Amino acid sequence: MKTRSAILIVLLVGAFVYLTSYSNFTGTRNLPLAQIWRQSPLRLTIADAQPAYTSEETNRIAVYKRAVPSVVNVTSSQLSFDFFYGVVPSQSQGSGFILTKDGRILTNYHVIANPQQVEVTLSDKHKYKAQIILQDQAHDLALLQIKANNLTPAVLSESRDLQVGQNVYAIGNPFGLNGTMTTGILSSIRSVREPQGATIENALQTDAAINPGNSGGPLLNSRGEVIGMNTLIATGGAEQSSGIGFAIPVDTIKAVLSDYSKYGRVRRPSLGIASLAIGPDLAEQIGLPADYGVLVQKVIPGGAAERAGLRGGTQEAYLGNTPIYLGGDLIVAIDSDRVTSPQDISEIMDRHQAGDAVTLTFFRGSRKMTVKLTLGEAHSVSV
Repeated sequence: MKTRSAILIVLLVGAFVYLTSYSNFTGTRNLPLAQIWRQSPLRLTIADAQPAYTSEETNRIAVYKRAVPSVVNVTSSQLSFDFFYGVVPSQSQGSGFILTKDGRILTNYHVIANPQQVEVTLSDKHKYKAQIILQDQAHDLALLQIKANNLTPAVLSESRDLQVGQNVYAIGNPFGLNGTMTTGILSSIRSVREPQGATIENALQTDAAINPGNSGGPLLNSRGEVIGMNTLIATGGAEQSSGIGFAIPVDTIKAVLSDYSKYGRVRRPSLGIASLAIGPDLAEQIGLPADYGVLVQKVIPGGAAERAGLRGGTQEAYLGNTPIYLGGDLIVAIDSDRVTSPQDISEIMDRHQAGDAVTLTFFRGSRKMTVKLTLGEAHSVSV
């Protein structure tokens, strides 16, 4: 009896040892259960100490680090009246960027229009009261001065050779979120009209996210240089980014600043005409001697074109539902620059000052002519 009990105990112990040490279980890859129990139930994969970035990410980071010290927040304080005619303080926010080490700041005119006080906050959170030294509503630009030294100025590039499709970067303070960077491409270059009525010639259209608060901030190229100032968004009434934002081209900004530096005010040059772009189809329809150029619709009284003897149209016609005037001079070149649209004229004007002399090449009927013309001031005429 005792022998049977001993044999039974040996068999039970042997069976237990076999099951716990050598038996196979589904999902254990034939490992002994004791070994499975000794393994850690959680294994972590640790990244390298130094993260690896793509070349695009590396460049984007470099653009941000280079540009963000030059970007500021601009706060404009106003006093308004409530329903009971009580005085209520209100604030609006935008962006700007540093032009000089001694505190010149550039922003949009509409960011600081009609303020009681303007305050600038730098990227390091220091705040300064700002003095408005230039307001140019026609170009939606404003120049501020703060009492600060050793600031980091933005680097201004050029906008005349920009290409649709190139990468662009916007830095600003959308909805008050300081130092926000968005990326996209240059979607188009076109002239657009702002809600206040001013026209941005050769505006830089981008799909980089532009929202309220971005106004006045820089639009940058892949080197972190300023190619424009973010100014306007097409929202469809949503008051937020829809992937269609517009920036004032930096060449226009530099031309305005050059005027201010020379004259203490803005003296943008003008031909003093209202014009219509001509393409091959339209030229053929109305019998023009060239298949490109701008057709003079109207010569502004007292303007540069009238003084030079240019003629506007006299015969009314319609282009779709738009009235146009035929019979005027067809401008095809200014100096050595070919003219195909009013935008071409705008770019040429950005390289000149009021009072400069230029040579116009134009057709009067089938006769090709040239004339010397002294540019007038844009504010003295309405084109």
